[in-house]
Amino acid sequence: MILAMCALVPSAFGQLIVAHRGASHDAPENTLAAFRLAIEQGADAFEADFYLTSDGHIVSFHDKDTERIAGVKLPVTDTPFERLRGLDVGQWKGPRWKGERMPTMEEVLAAVPKGKKIFIELKSGPEIVAPMAEAIAAASLSPDQIVIISFDEDAVAECKKRLPNLKACWLCGFKEKNGKKPPTADEVIATLRRTGADGLDGEAVPKHFNEAFIHRLREAGFEEFHVWTVDDPAVARFYRDLGAASITTNRPGWLREQLQKESD
Repeated sequence: MILAMCALVPSAFGQLIVAHRGASHDAPENTLAAFRLAIEQGADAFEADFYLTSDGHIVSFHDKDTERIAGVKLPVTDTPFERLRGLDVGQWKGPRWKGERMPTMEEVLAAVPKGKKIFIELKSGPEIVAPMAEAIAAASLSPDQIVIISFDEDAVAECKKRLPNLKACWLCGFKEKNGKKPPTADEVIATLRRTGADGLDGEAVPKHFNEAFIHRLREAGFEEFHVWTVDDPAVARFYRDLGAASITTNRPGWLREQLQKESD
């Protein structure tokens, strides 16, 4: 499937600036405060992580358990919503954010303004897709405001099966871990085709995710790619010049300013 079929409208700099977990450099990640601040800072979109709770709710949270953020260890997928909702997920970032609660998908979708987009990262597997589809159907967003992303191949495949009108991209890391090399372009292309993904959202590692890699993707028909998580202006310029459709960053306002300075 060729990405150009549902291309995103680029910003003035040629690509969307996406706020990673909201404006997470300044506000507590994956909270409504962070998402709203991202929009205030001029982000074109914000990215949010989602898990399915033990009782079938979808909540915005990144880690598998709540210890780092809330100070008490609860596995998100094994805990009912009301228990998770009772946790303070803002105070760890500073007293200003005390009382922030874990938002539901419905609340997060409602926080996407007209003309802005959301990148929905699925942390759960394919079991989250059906309830997510219900939440999306009940929201007032248009299909072109939503991009679904996931490392889970089965979740991506289920998204394309159940929600073919929405863009779904496969997430892929490119750092070498424990001596294991990152996937090759041909391996990534095989995964994209197997899952029916619209394209790749790749980790910003220029050593591996580079011009030759991106050229190979485009040769295979995947014209559009996205990149995460970029807080270095030089790396942002590298991927901007290669034509990234979006650049995900923890500092959306600041990164846009850095790119603007170069063009002035």
